[in-house]
Amino acid sequence: MGLKNVIQPRLPAAPDEYNQQYMEQLISVLRLYFAQLDNASPAVFASQNVGTTDVVTALTCAQPNFSVPGQFVVSLPTQADLANLRAGDIYYDTTAANVLKIKV
Repeated sequence: MGLKNVIQPRLPAAPDEYNQQYMEQLISVLRLYFAQLDNASPAVFASQNVGTTDVVTALTCAQPNFSVPGQFVVSLPTQADLANLRAGDIYYDTTAANVLKIKV
């Protein structure tokens, strides 16, 4: 699963000659991009090697808690969100006692 909240940065246009301000802007943009990649994403998976295959053993789906910066609210979409989900996304089917399902 890709990181939905991280997009590639738009890099500033390079000047013809060396320019210190340009280099500072470029480094600042890249630093921000790498910090976004390093931070926790909405979905975190842990896998465990079982024989010759990896098995997903832990799954956390969280979204930022905007009222408390730095904290996350754990949630998963439900079947009500099915139309907005991509194939392979995980959701709760609340009509079947919160059965965890994968959209196909």
